[in-house]
Amino acid sequence: MTPEAIKAHLKQVKYPGFSRDIVSFGLVRSAAFVDGTVKISLAITTNDPKTPIQLKREVADCLNALPEVKDTIIDIAVTAPKAAPAAAAGGNLAGNATNTPHAKIKHAVAIASGKGGVGKSTFAVNLACALARSLKAAGRPGRVGLMDCDIYGPSVPLMIGLEGRPQIENDLLLPMEAHDVKVMSMGFLIDENTPVVWRGPMIMKTIQQFVQNVKWGELDVLLIDLPPGTGDAQLSLVQTIPLDGAVLVTTPQPAATNIARKGGLMFQKVNVPLIGVAENMSYFTDPAGERHHLFGEGGGQQTAEALGTSLLGQVPLIPAIRAGGDSGKPIVISDPDSEASRVFTQIGESLLAALARKTATPQ
Repeated sequence: MTPEAIKAHLKQVKYPGFSRDIVSFGLVRSAAFVDGTVKISLAITTNDPKTPIQLKREVADCLNALPEVKDTIIDIAVTAPKAAPAAAAGGNLAGNATNTPHAKIKHAVAIASGKGGVGKSTFAVNLACALARSLKAAGRPGRVGLMDCDIYGPSVPLMIGLEGRPQIENDLLLPMEAHDVKVMSMGFLIDENTPVVWRGPMIMKTIQQFVQNVKWGELDVLLIDLPPGTGDAQLSLVQTIPLDGAVLVTTPQPAATNIARKGGLMFQKVNVPLIGVAENMSYFTDPAGERHHLFGEGGGQQTAEALGTSLLGQVPLIPAIRAGGDSGKPIVISDPDSEASRVFTQIGESLLAALARKTATPQ
């Protein structure tokens, strides 16, 4: 049995909490077959003591299912994720704060969805603007960041009205800024008509650079707009930056909520708390004031209950939200008194309250 055949068989073993296998993640360092014994060497990065035990058991079960295998020797090298440097004296930041010489991020929150097409990026942009307005009113302008991790289809620059290339200072990228929100996106770094054709390791490296090589400065909240799914971007993010929580975005119908629930379970498996569920495109209000639930009703609440978290809010389906994204003027900025803007503001206030409770709770 060749090393290639062994690795091909090991593609049945998924990394705990993810849908991707250990071979495509690059965790299998060596494989050999000698006199009926398979020898495997794995290298993983985790703080969870259960992960290597589970992996060893699943790898052994996978290999022992082969008729020619009589025994297995499985060696797993475990490396802890690099911890962020401690806050400077007097910093008084949250337990999960990310602090480097060029960034002091008090809270990092993932904005995620199980599937595409639910308006997650539109939601993230408007939520970031709502948070920035609230913090500016409290005398803390420029304290919100938005990191666009959708490497293949970065849409945040268009939606927030930014274009061009970020400047570089002392080998660090300077985030671009609009509406008091600091933004970094792959959309700033590639030509408009150039597709990103990358494998997993390149995606993971880019996300790490967005965290470690961008001069974010002092932020109260960094929102991280993730691509759909539970693959490279999600795993890389969890291993790179301590997340204070995640917000799941879904539309009401089962086609979206069923997959959103899986996304929530993924975060729970990697010990990232769910702050709540946001239901997008919840209803349309006609000129007579009657609500129409075009995509069904109650899916967001049901998803939140299934995951043991709360429904943060229901964003209506209105053309102005789409138009704001296309023009680079989010509705929270262009029409702050609209029904949708009030919902985004309320969700932002709920998020800030949840983060404040986390900070106040002993770790």
